[in-house]
Amino acid sequence: MGKKVLAVFYSQSGQLEEIVDQFTRPLSDAGATVEKLRVFPEKPYPFPWTGKTFFGVMPDSVGQVPGKLQPFSFKESKYDLIVLGYQAWFLSPSIPSNTLMFDPAFRAIAKDTPVITITGARNMWLSAMEKIKPVLKSMDAKLVGNMALVDRHHNFVSFITIFHWMFKAKKDRYLNIFPVPGVSEADILNTKNLGAAAIPYLEKANWQGFQEEMVQRGAVPVKYNLMFIESKARKIFKVWQGIISKREKKDAWLVAFKYYLLIALFIAAPIILTVDAILFKPFLSGRIKRQKQYYSGVN
Repeated sequence: MGKKVLAVFYSQSGQLEEIVDQFTRPLSDAGATVEKLRVFPEKPYPFPWTGKTFFGVMPDSVGQVPGKLQPFSFKESKYDLIVLGYQAWFLSPSIPSNTLMFDPAFRAIAKDTPVITITGARNMWLSAMEKIKPVLKSMDAKLVGNMALVDRHHNFVSFITIFHWMFKAKKDRYLNIFPVPGVSEADILNTKNLGAAAIPYLEKANWQGFQEEMVQRGAVPVKYNLMFIESKARKIFKVWQGIISKREKKDAWLVAFKYYLLIALFIAAPIILTVDAILFKPFLSGRIKRQKQYYSGVN
């Protein structure tokens, strides 16, 4: 094929690296030169996390404040495709992902280059992607595709299992009752089929219709309840970020945010969703359809 592909990402647990590997393997098998680059923060984030360090990254994540990465370089000065893997932290691009996107070297090679974004998330990725779009646009990158692999279990269940994984670094069944956290192995392996689907678009250097095909293949899950919760939560997270970032002593405020998050998820959200399902959702089918179409696309 002779095409040059850059797959660049930050992965803390390794799950996103598995996803990127599966997506790019068919491209490599088809003859493309795939350069894989995993970036690392200058000061690594702990894994497993502690409660203090986990909630401590919220203000900079939501505020999109760049951090520092360990030195890295690219083998080429230009690529035919960039696969950008990102994580979502507090409904925003992770600090390492955000730092990468503001790095001058990355911005230079991404200019006028097709970009496919890909994430492995618990279930909420819409707001993070909405923050990525203008950043890519600011560097004149061409966003041609997006896909999101998510934990398919119920929101409450995945909340419990993901915290077990993050705070214990054990990707197993919590209490032997809950399911294994994260994106399922079957979905990760299926990502190679999405990569294979990208081959004809890469060969022709024409990405028209690619995102529509990804939607048809189920690579862009947009569920109404999660979309509704995100639309409310991202505004509230921004308020909390504004309050906490101005404080010299942040610990007490971060603890307050933690308990707010628990109350919002397990108490407030079910009530709000029930009210919405009864009083609003039945009369907004057209608007909901348009919102789902928007979030499924790359515009």
